[in-house]
Amino acid sequence: MKHMFFSGIFWRRWYYRAKHQYFTVNNMVLMAAGLIALSWAWGSVSMMQRNYALQRKLDGKERELVLHQLEVETLEYQKNYYQSPEYQEIAARTYLDLANPGEKVLLLPPNSNEAKQTMTTKASEAPVVQSSNMQQWIDFLSGKNAERLHK
Repeated sequence: MKHMFFSGIFWRRWYYRAKHQYFTVNNMVLMAAGLIALSWAWGSVSMMQRNYALQRKLDGKERELVLHQLEVETLEYQKNYYQSPEYQEIAARTYLDLANPGEKVLLLPPNSNEAKQTMTTKASEAPVVQSSNMQQWIDFLSGKNAERLHK
């Protein structure tokens, strides 16, 4: 006796049941409508993803455009500043050691090594006390900061 799965009776019964229960006209129309709806949903989701990616790319390009416009405006302001009489006067004073009539230029010699050494040691000797944010607020509200300023 053969197994029922391999027999022809099983397959004929399965074909008959599938044809009359599952593959009816109504079920075929429903399956076709389901496939159409599924493909439409898939296309919509993929199109939304594509549009989102393109919108992000467009937003990035717009930000770059605004940034470059700001850079151009900044450079134009700098150009106008460098062409202004005020800057030309400052540059002449700074780089050419020129002065206005009636002014006297005082040229100092560069600092000696001893002077530089004392400045660095004084800067390193200053204690830096960093208190917590809460302690700073308490000092501010209680007036301790004002006491330190008056000393």
